[in-house]
Amino acid sequence: MMTNSKAILLAVAVAASGCQSPSENKADAGQNDSSMVRLITLDPGHFHAALVQKKNYPDIDTTVYVYAPDGPEVEAHLNLIKQYNSQAENPTHWNEVVYKGSDFAEKMFAEKKGNVVVLAGNNRLKTDYIDRSVNAGLNVLGDKPMAINSANFEKLVAAFEAAAKQQVLLYDIMTERSEITNILQKALMHDTALFGALQKGSEKDPAVFIESIHYFFKNVSGKPLVRPDWFFDPEQQGDAIADVGTHLVDLVQWQCLPDQALDYKNDVKITSARIWPTPLTPSQFASITGSSSYPEFLKPYISKDSILETHANGEMNYTLRGIPVKIIARWDYKAAAGGDSHHSIIKGTKCTVEIRQGEKENYKPVLYIVPAKKQDGQFDNTVQEAIQKIDASYPGVTVEKQSSGEWKVVVPAKYDIGHEAHFAQVMERYLQYLKEKKLPGWEVPNMLTKYYTTTKALEIASAKK
Repeated sequence: MMTNSKAILLAVAVAASGCQSPSENKADAGQNDSSMVRLITLDPGHFHAALVQKKNYPDIDTTVYVYAPDGPEVEAHLNLIKQYNSQAENPTHWNEVVYKGSDFAEKMFAEKKGNVVVLAGNNRLKTDYIDRSVNAGLNVLGDKPMAINSANFEKLVAAFEAAAKQQVLLYDIMTERSEITNILQKALMHDTALFGALQKGSEKDPAVFIESIHYFFKNVSGKPLVRPDWFFDPEQQGDAIADVGTHLVDLVQWQCLPDQALDYKNDVKITSARIWPTPLTPSQFASITGSSSYPEFLKPYISKDSILETHANGEMNYTLRGIPVKIIARWDYKAAAGGDSHHSIIKGTKCTVEIRQGEKENYKPVLYIVPAKKQDGQFDNTVQEAIQKIDASYPGVTVEKQSSGEWKVVVPAKYDIGHEAHFAQVMERYLQYLKEKKLPGWEVPNMLTKYYTTTKALEIASAKK
């Protein structure tokens, strides 16, 4: 429990350091003992840093220490926290103690007022922040990507080694593992009676195909998102292969080879990769960033007619323990309808399990079971038996047979909690790992495999330019 004396000392410290608290809420009674997780938010340049605080957690102290340079990025972060503190349903109670100064990083490492560093911002700096944090004995929950190029990957390898020596947990935010259609796709592909085995496939006809389309202009927590101008610099944000591609590679590993420790030196072979731009007009750039002109660091990507052609798209073809995989990560300006979309095809010898998110699906992800060939009534029974197994963990999930012979998996609305809520689910998993003082044995080797795959693919794609 926070005593009066502690509260006074905290107030004095805040005043003396030039810190600012955007919230009037104080840490809840009983929320400040030594066993609590205490968050440090370092240089939050991406809205994902706020989304892990969209709810309260009984194991996390409500006082959060924020260290960042002064400017619109930290203000946007704090405004989101204020919004969550004042939301009508389940308001949070975060007390943000903020230090804004050019020496913010040195200040944080000198003070170490928390025990978990949350990182979501400029990806050029992130790997160094990770390395410094774990070597300082701090746990890290990092947004993807934790490495955007091969040089940063080598730093990340060293950071994981340091984390093991310091006995702290370094973990990345993989929200797609919490999306219900991804969960059900994984379950169905491991039902051998239904799915059979993964097809052998080839680069031209991969056994696994995932395409993700994101949009620069979007709403977050009900309001238009303002992105920093560096978001469009591949040297700071990262190319699509090494950014969004992280989620897709993670899904392949998590779905196809669950709970198996991978070895990136032997299990991954990149066969081809490419990158290409999404052109943006000056007015489109302004609508996304609020800036009326391009910064100097984007000038290399500006064509003569003032069109910004940054590396927003990427494709990689690779094998994972011999499984042929194709990944496409794309960015467009704005969705004509719906929002970010996901298309995933996993081919088995008996059927394909496929997630579609088009107009027919009302731009919501929908899972289909597609027979590999014309099936008899016995396959219908097999589908029903597979869904009955699913019902044990996810009651209410059913299937509807389509005129095409496909089966549509019908998921109750209660499981469609939305992308923003998945950040809380990641945080809850991480809190459990902190209690256990260890990650699952496969997580670290698979994070290394994931970032090797994305950064190596980018290296190959960039060499073609």
